Amino acid sequence: MPAHSERISVAAERAELEMVAEALGHSSRLANLLRYMGEKYFHGESDQLTEYNIATEVFGRSKTAFDAGEDAIVRVEVHRLRKRLKEFYDGAGKDHIVQVTIPTGTYVPCFTRGTIDPSPTLHGAPGILENEAGELPAPAAAHSGHPGQSNKLLAAVLGLTGSRKRLVAFLAVGLIAAAAAVFYVISRSHTGTAVANETRTRPAAEPARPPGAAPPAAVPLRILAGYSGEPQTDSSGRAWESDRYVHGGGSWLRPPAPIARTSDPLLFQQWRTGDFTYDIPLQPGVYELHLYFVTSERSSESLSTFNVKINGALALQGFDINSDALGENIADERIFRDVSPASDGMLHIAFSSERGAPQLNALEVLPGLPHKQLPIRLVMQRTSFTDHNGQFWHQDDYFMNGRLSDERHQVAGSPEPDLFASERYGHFTYAIPVDSRDQYTLILHFVEFYFGSQAAGGVGSRVFRVMCNGETLLDNLDIYKEAGSLHVLTKTFYHLKPSAMGKLNITFEPASNNATVSGIEVLDESQ
Repeated sequence: MPAHSERISVAAERAELEMVAEALGHSSRLANLLRYMGEKYFHGESDQLTEYNIATEVFGRSKTAFDAGEDAIVRVEVHRLRKRLKEFYDGAGKDHIVQVTIPTGTYVPCFTRGTIDPSPTLHGAPGILENEAGELPAPAAAHSGHPGQSNKLLAAVLGLTGSRKRLVAFLAVGLIAAAAAVFYVISRSHTGTAVANETRTRPAAEPARPPGAAPPAAVPLRILAGYSGEPQTDSSGRAWESDRYVHGGGSWLRPPAPIARTSDPLLFQQWRTGDFTYDIPLQPGVYELHLYFVTSERSSESLSTFNVKINGALALQGFDINSDALGENIADERIFRDVSPASDGMLHIAFSSERGAPQLNALEVLPGLPHKQLPIRLVMQRTSFTDHNGQFWHQDDYFMNGRLSDERHQVAGSPEPDLFASERYGHFTYAIPVDSRDQYTLILHFVEFYFGSQAAGGVGSRVFRVMCNGETLLDNLDIYKEAGSLHVLTKTFYHLKPSAMGKLNITFEPASNNATVSGIEVLDESQ
């Protein structure tokens, strides 16, 4: 197999990103931007690479005042970064074995292999030979605690050409190998606690994959079913790829029409339909699978059902999208926890006809938690938010009716005053998808923005009730009576069971003036 098709190690990706950042200027704006993107990527937080987060965390824009529609700093600087990366790899970095890019339409770094001369000499900066697995070894300085020394040494090779480059590269490899050998001898002389710690922290060896198996997909994996163009970026800055890992079925373009219960109509613009199967190569582990559906208007009132199997086991039987979503042109999402690849290293998701042809709009594979669904956090704003604990809050989603306020307020009673600074108000519902096997804790965050601050009125000015799957959670809630004006009020409810459709259906019903909510959390109670 050609070297460029084999997997790139995380150590090699980190080394390349740091070397490029040094070339951009150690403390320059573009270097800081690239390092920020890299750290989110390496920590599995690519979904936090949004325009809002980059603007506020890298470029110091106000968390309360930043407006992407008026301030294009992120788009401008990322464009500059893409241009500089291209210039670097057209010039000094053209021989690098690993190369980093920022694909158009996303803020997530992508690591690929450069064009490699097949001759058996050292090539390109950093001028390190790959190991037998086709991976780049981590720099020796990563073991000694001085990554900068290794990077500077390797970066020096960039300025040389021809035989001098090969000679210096060879010497560099020799020095690094010697340093690694010395470190190895010293480390082996330590016993007791040091050896125990090393044993505890050493990652477990990955099980061998079948010969000729496809390399594991990068996770999070987000696929637009039936789509064949360039990657697309959703409202949270997450990249969705064109359709792949699939066989069977056909692609269809959805007729233009508004879609309810989603802040990301991008996910529902195409279908894959017919009988089809996804065979997704994954590393061993636990994952969470999200399937996205929508239907358009149809002439028949009859059911149009199909089945979905995950690794041969029925996950959805006699599934009808309209019945599940409660109507046409309504986004529907189903979530499955504890999903793992089969013995062949593949996650098999098979869609087969029953009374109608299967339809799928998008699928998502996320790193999962054993026996527990990942938390869902929604903030009633148009942009996503990462709080001081590093928790990601998705912008307002899964709603129907009501209005989202664009006015932001200063609130008290929370360590995150910007998090609950806006609201959805009126008479509205949320249908939040969950794995149907578990029970959940629901946390609701309220603020009285209007009465007592913008308008006269106090106790009794706003009263409403909240229900979940037909059960009344709050009756005659008066935020002002309990917390006053511009102060966060939090209510928590335990042991909620989802509907048969895998939803927490939350209704906000006015009794006097509009109902309101500023934040919603759903936490799986499974142990």
